[in-house]
Amino acid sequence: MRARALQVAVGVALMASPTALAALQGCGASDEHPYDPLAYARAAGPVGNLEAAVPPMCYTRTDGVSNPCWVCHSDGHGRNRLDDGDLQARYDFSDEAKRNHWTNLFVDRRDAIAAVDDATMLAWVRTDNYAPLRQALAGVKARDYPGFRPDLDLARGFDADGFARDDSGWRAVRFQPFAGAFWPTNGSTSDVFVRLPDSFQRGADGVVDRAVYRLNLSLVEAALTAPDYATRALDRAIEPVDERLLGFDLDDDGVVRAGVTRVRRLPPRYAGAAADQLVVAQAYPRGTELLHSVRYLDPDAPSLMATRMKELRYARKIEAPDDWGLARAYAEADDEKSEGRLPVYQGDPMVGLLSGYGWQLQGFIEDAEGRLRVQSAEEHRSCMGCHGHLGVTIDQSFALPRKVPGADGWRPQDLRGLHDRPQLGHVDAEVLTYVRRVGGGDETRSNDELLARLFPGGTLAEHEVTRTAPGGDRDLAWLLAPSRARALALDKAYLAIVREQSFIHGRDAMLRPATRVHRTIETDGTGLEPRRDARLLLDWR
Repeated sequence: MRARALQVAVGVALMASPTALAALQGCGASDEHPYDPLAYARAAGPVGNLEAAVPPMCYTRTDGVSNPCWVCHSDGHGRNRLDDGDLQARYDFSDEAKRNHWTNLFVDRRDAIAAVDDATMLAWVRTDNYAPLRQALAGVKARDYPGFRPDLDLARGFDADGFARDDSGWRAVRFQPFAGAFWPTNGSTSDVFVRLPDSFQRGADGVVDRAVYRLNLSLVEAALTAPDYATRALDRAIEPVDERLLGFDLDDDGVVRAGVTRVRRLPPRYAGAAADQLVVAQAYPRGTELLHSVRYLDPDAPSLMATRMKELRYARKIEAPDDWGLARAYAEADDEKSEGRLPVYQGDPMVGLLSGYGWQLQGFIEDAEGRLRVQSAEEHRSCMGCHGHLGVTIDQSFALPRKVPGADGWRPQDLRGLHDRPQLGHVDAEVLTYVRRVGGGDETRSNDELLARLFPGGTLAEHEVTRTAPGGDRDLAWLLAPSRARALALDKAYLAIVREQSFIHGRDAMLRPATRVHRTIETDGTGLEPRRDARLLLDWR
């Protein structure tokens, strides 16, 4: 009751005035509500939705014609042994999952949206809640919290090569966002950072060496984008690197030299102090860390990236299973599903949950006052479906395999200047293919603005989408950005969920209740004919 009273009080205060909002925006401790990022996770009760790994979009009502499922569920490639393209044709859910737990999809938030004025919302999204999280966790003893402590100093920013100026080893990644819900027009912006283990950042002499680190990062980029796992064949543009540090002819030109900008052959091992680590196609090395912030929309920011985070997600590869181990993990997951067993995950909120494929995942989300907190056990389960049970992923990840090739992909995320590219093996570009197959701009066809823009009179205006193809007069920032009014409305809708702290019922900001989503699954069939051609990789030629 006290928690609910706090939610209501915060909601009233936020709607009252910008002055009242400003009092909350410090995101620090107050006498009445001290800031403890661990408190919510500690106090949360038992998991209510054991199938929280099944995401909201999987309940889409396809009507037999709209197929958003194809981008996730496809035949596996290479190291990904999960062939799940048949899930496009059927709702293969456990009895527990047949009831749609994501009831926030059906809540009418139009009154809540109208109650927050634009100035208040802009002040909210432009307030930093990341630095206070770092400060709060710095005061927590290791025995009380053994999990990830954000060590990237975002305030210090990044240099011209995308490296964090705080010398933490994090590097920014610029990538083409995954199709559908991850486009800014559907509610959020996000950025991604990668860090390799310490040995990958040092030369053979043990001294920190930026040239060696750049080389090793480029090798990871090349490994993840190798389209053929068996032959390790590829032709990937990378930033200029020095092959002599590796002693291997990466571009296959017969000379080992500096200034190489293509990888046509993967070397057997990494460079410098990491020379004992194997380069495995379609895999990160053990110890790789990924940091992903999900942010509000700031309609006045050039990249649409707001200062305030909705979520902070962290992943660390703690095991690197070989081919046999990986095949066994996929087989065990298949056995679990076929036997009707509900998923069980090792770990807890204080360290995150462990996937069956070697990854530790931990997440932070806003409390009712907008301060980032550790997610509860049930909230953490939302991470596990997309990062463990999809045929389209590469080493259970999305962003880095979709990195912009070469030096231009090593900087903070920005859609400006990016163009709609085909998925590997496709003729038509990805966004064009998506809107054709879905008949809309998101999984549930709830994005009325994009429907009106791209489907005037109910027919797809393909010429509008193809303007963003390479050589066209527009880019993805133009195509996938919401209007100012829509951006602010989406921010306000999400803020209502924050006030309620109702994330276990869904995190999707809906401007009106969803009408093309099942509340319960009454029949297994979707009416769709599976399209098994999805690839996470893009054709950058």
